[in-house]
Amino acid sequence: MSRFKDLQKNLFGGTTSNARQFGMIFTLVAIVVLFQVLTDGLTLRSDNLIALFQQNSYILILAIGMLMVIVAGHIDLSVGSIAAFAGILVAKSMAEWDLPWPVAILFGLLIGAAIGAWQGFWVAYIGVPAFIVTLAGMLIFRGGNQFIGNASTIPVPEGFRTIGAGFLPEVGPSTGYNNLTLLLGLAACAAVVWREVQARKTRREMDADAAPLWISIFRMAVMVGVLVFVTLRFASGRVGTSFPVSGIILVALVILYSFYTRNTAGGRHIYAVGGNSRAAELSGVKLQRVNFFVMMNMSVLAALAGMIFVARSAASGPQDGNGWELDAIAAVFIGGAAVSGGIGTISGSIVGGLVMAVLNNGLQLLGVGTDRVQIIKGLVLLLAVALDVYNKSQGRFSIIGSIMRPFRREASAGPASLSDAGSEPAKTTVSG
Repeated sequence: MSRFKDLQKNLFGGTTSNARQFGMIFTLVAIVVLFQVLTDGLTLRSDNLIALFQQNSYILILAIGMLMVIVAGHIDLSVGSIAAFAGILVAKSMAEWDLPWPVAILFGLLIGAAIGAWQGFWVAYIGVPAFIVTLAGMLIFRGGNQFIGNASTIPVPEGFRTIGAGFLPEVGPSTGYNNLTLLLGLAACAAVVWREVQARKTRREMDADAAPLWISIFRMAVMVGVLVFVTLRFASGRVGTSFPVSGIILVALVILYSFYTRNTAGGRHIYAVGGNSRAAELSGVKLQRVNFFVMMNMSVLAALAGMIFVARSAASGPQDGNGWELDAIAAVFIGGAAVSGGIGTISGSIVGGLVMAVLNNGLQLLGVGTDRVQIIKGLVLLLAVALDVYNKSQGRFSIIGSIMRPFRREASAGPASLSDAGSEPAKTTVSG
């Protein structure tokens, strides 16, 4: 048993916490394999993977912002309405005000920032709970969307549609694959190798025990193998399709926000506020500034998600954004965030969102009706969390703790852990 535990620790990066980081990914892989068998290979077909990614990119973008809101100890119920409100204004600005589409995108982001500043002001400086503020926002901006759009759809120009329905273009010699997608996959593989090499180098410099070389090679081989498979799937779609532009936007946001939450003082302060707001404030963290930022940032990402959806749909309509806030919240909690705040990572939320997306897609491929799909998704979320809570109360094995919360570090790591990547801050004082 001791050898098995040592192997497990080495294989997953040297700690039990790191081992848990792979739990959700294994869960996602298991769901994919299950539906691949049940759908006779449809799940991993190139056209289905491309469609799945396009159909869920805006929800995953919302999950990034929602993770930061929930980590700070709040909730945002208005994101779907804000997305719809921004989408209708951007569509109207291009159709009736003749704004060029690049300017219209900036206009949409400014709308999101203004709405976020409004809601952030009430939460951070007036002290109204975010639940109430965003519930009011959900009603206000849903009504605003329907008032401005007059319950009709507004088409958008071809150039604007690129951000939602576009793909990486065909360049270079004909290879039977999309060359830019291949290059993107190659860059991802190189990043995996570089990260593993740097991790080993860092551990040597710190005189820490490093995993055996064969463990590192095996770990890299598995991750690179998965990346190569996914890259070839996206690159081998029909002519004119490849990795979606909306996917490029999502990947860029994941990298940017992961770096921010892991490696900057601002990101650490968000975790500190969610872990123990009073202790964080006493340590010099600007509590109002953090709360204002997370609310405004969420609205900006909601506006971006709304524009991507409108671009993919080629028009803005009165039903845009319905239920998006629930999907984003579910993705964050399935990805390992704590209801009480202070815990969760960007990567975990993305994987949680992909679990829900694959579940939804697989059930649809099997011909399950939309009504039953919603019932099943709700039951999966509720039962997973309920079982975990019960097991914790009985002192037993915790599903959420060991599998459904993969992207965490040990809570006992102390205040210094706030500077670590994807850390789970202790609820104690932290430095400002």
